[in-house]
Amino acid sequence: MMKRLPPHVLLVLAAIFWGGNFVIGRAVANDVPPFILSFFRWVVAFFIMLPLVWPNLKNELPKIRKHFNIVLLSGLTGIAGFNTFVYIALHYTTSINASLMNTTTPIVIFILSYFFLQERLTHQQWIGAFLSLVGVLFLISRGSLELIKTLSFNVGDILMLFAVLSWSVYSLLTKRYANELPVNTTFFATIAVGVVILFPFFLYEWLIKHETITWNVGTISAILYVGIFASVAAFLSWNSGVVKLGASKAGVFLNLVPLFAALFAVLFIGETVTISQLVGALFVLSGVFLASKKRNAARSRNVSKHI
Repeated sequence: MMKRLPPHVLLVLAAIFWGGNFVIGRAVANDVPPFILSFFRWVVAFFIMLPLVWPNLKNELPKIRKHFNIVLLSGLTGIAGFNTFVYIALHYTTSINASLMNTTTPIVIFILSYFFLQERLTHQQWIGAFLSLVGVLFLISRGSLELIKTLSFNVGDILMLFAVLSWSVYSLLTKRYANELPVNTTFFATIAVGVVILFPFFLYEWLIKHETITWNVGTISAILYVGIFASVAAFLSWNSGVVKLGASKAGVFLNLVPLFAALFAVLFIGETVTISQLVGALFVLSGVFLASKKRNAARSRNVSKHI
């Protein structure tokens, strides 16, 4: 079904699903502990993905075994780390702030690529990184100079920085090994690894801290949403859209995630958009646009040299 949809529709769907993830995580923060939510999310995703990858699993398993250290690190950062940091952060900060912080991911990837993949950054990319940093300071300080001076930041916003770092490492690994690992089977394997890593933390919250889910229609729906739509459907939509449209053009659609998150937050959980969030978003998204635009232009010149 997804293959029949236009790429722009697929990419917008992915942005909608991911935007909803921030709002759902915030909405059930008091009813579902973060490790338990993250664990159940990926258990649901595991069983949804299993029949999709089963026909090719036996043939592609040797590639997974060959690069199991990469799959392990991907599961730790992209599945267990990122999502758990997000769900813990949403206990302390708004879904709007969290989604806006998440838009700094491309800038962090650029910087990590510079240090670990020896990719050169252009002047525009450095300027873009600086603008995004200014935007992040606006977001975590709520526009207050006093908070910057005293370093009295919201713990949720700081946790979102760890979430961004985790996802950036995961994205870097995905980029580096894209030609060596099968996409869907690798995603399934990282889910399995993530579930195993999350299991002891799930037991800790449940058996030691005695935190449990408030079971009702809302929490069950939330778990199904983040497991099916924010995980599997968003991933499959995004990858199909990228294949049809290209990675560089698809990347722009990630900027829709905070837009949908803010819209859902205002409509469904009563959050309000503040001036500091608007200013922070302006700086962050301008920085990302500037850095990405220069990078894509450079890629185009490199391709034209080989034609």
